[in-house]
Amino acid sequence: MIKDQLREVEEKISAACQRAGRNREDVTLIAVSKTKPVETLKEAYDLGIRVFGENKVQELTQKYEVLPKDIHWHMIGHLQTNKVKYIIDKVDLIHSVDSLKLAQTVEKEAAKHGLVKDILIEVNVAEEESKFGLRMEEVIPFLEQISGFSHVRVRGLMTIAPFVENAEENRSIFADLHKLSVDIEKKNIDNVNVSILSMGMTNDYEVAIEEGATMVRVGTGIFGARNYAV
Repeated sequence: MIKDQLREVEEKISAACQRAGRNREDVTLIAVSKTKPVETLKEAYDLGIRVFGENKVQELTQKYEVLPKDIHWHMIGHLQTNKVKYIIDKVDLIHSVDSLKLAQTVEKEAAKHGLVKDILIEVNVAEEESKFGLRMEEVIPFLEQISGFSHVRVRGLMTIAPFVENAEENRSIFADLHKLSVDIEKKNIDNVNVSILSMGMTNDYEVAIEEGATMVRVGTGIFGARNYAV
């Protein structure tokens, strides 16, 4: 099942890249493996997947210990400051930095390990009450606040768009995040690079790619529906 679904996702990514005049290599597929057992991740790994996204720290650390070490782990869920120390040396990228306190904690824990940690700033473009993330107008002042950190490296922006039946409804969300990244680039803020745009999930990643996504987070599309009872 995973093999067929993965092939379908790959075909859709390639087609979206073609429509947007982009190279397939410009888009990283993150297999969102939250709630999925290790055996399922091994199956995806054997099919060539090397980038996995997890939402919970405990789940990520448990899987990290038993799965191959050439996997690139991404923390894509909301991250509490008291949990940063458990993943700081295990993840390639933290997608969900959304407060000064969290950025300061990442800086402190990365310094302890002698690391420079790559992060994305989570932006609540749609301003949904239920979602984390900075408002659009807060992002540039926030970046200026943390640009002096020596153990944190801003690599881009992330957003979680509303869940919609028709992916076209989210096109403006993705376009707005892309526009914000362009505005940030023009500012030339020290230590800030926004070349990564993490946006688009199973129901809307094709539209996200057309609007400039460089990372798409696909779970259900690869692994099928999640089992929240585990």
